[in-house]
Amino acid sequence: MLRSVPVPFAPRTVIITTLIAAVYLLLSVWLVGFKTDQLVLIALFNGLYYASGITRKFITGFSIFIVYWIIFDYMKAFPNYTFGHVHIGELYNTEKHLFGITTATGTITPNEFFRQHHTIAGDLLSGLFYLCWVPVPLLFASYLFFRNRPLFLRFALAFFVVNMIGFVMYYIYPAAPPWYVQEHQFKFIASTPGNTAGLNRFDELVGVPVFRSLYAKGSNVFAAMPSLHSSYPVIVLFYGLKGRYRFASIVFAVIMAGIWCSAVYTSHHYVLDVLAGICCAAAGIFLVERGVHRPGWFSRFFDSYLHKII
Repeated sequence: MLRSVPVPFAPRTVIITTLIAAVYLLLSVWLVGFKTDQLVLIALFNGLYYASGITRKFITGFSIFIVYWIIFDYMKAFPNYTFGHVHIGELYNTEKHLFGITTATGTITPNEFFRQHHTIAGDLLSGLFYLCWVPVPLLFASYLFFRNRPLFLRFALAFFVVNMIGFVMYYIYPAAPPWYVQEHQFKFIASTPGNTAGLNRFDELVGVPVFRSLYAKGSNVFAAMPSLHSSYPVIVLFYGLKGRYRFASIVFAVIMAGIWCSAVYTSHHYVLDVLAGICCAAAGIFLVERGVHRPGWFSRFFDSYLHKII
């Protein structure tokens, strides 16, 4: 006896996903120009969405990270230095006043100190730690997806909220990184290209332009405050501890400290930027955890989204 094969997707679902992909591609081309990355993202999303039930839930959960990436990419179309004064000298002087190191030639910032006293070991370690800032959160999120979906969703939402707080701060307080002062002093130069700064020493040591290619895709160099590089490991460690992953949490703590130190060591961030990134992470985690546990629209959204991925 023949059984009727159920249709896995209603025509409405196919139409909606196709329209979303088309709108995304057209909007991307209009705002930031066509890139093959856009087609890869569309193919990845649709491939996983239609492949199977588990891959559909996986990509639905990870859509939170995809939305973050799209917003980050679109920031190229709206440079924050066009919305307000870029802070260069005042941030540098505040850093020197609060964290300056006294030398025989005068007081210098920690960035300037490490630029003068870097080592091969420090260059290698700083590069390795900095390479962890995106892969570690994504790998941990993947692990949580298969082991603890509610914790995965809280982690993903915290990651998104922290980034949104950071993005807003970028527009409220456009700030130049330490390497900018080293290269251009206190003169504002719009559309300054990205710079690997101290991470260039890692590229030279390994013989591969790892960071040179990454920083060529940066949305805006005047986005040093807060340091989201410093925020991400805080989120990972918090939810590692929340999930009682003890050994992993030790590893996360080491990576967190390594990224914080590397941010200053390589002249990508001031100590002030790192502290702001930590505060940004704490604020985002607090908002998500409070929202999940209190009756209201956020908890309802959380429960609805969780139902889609379980």
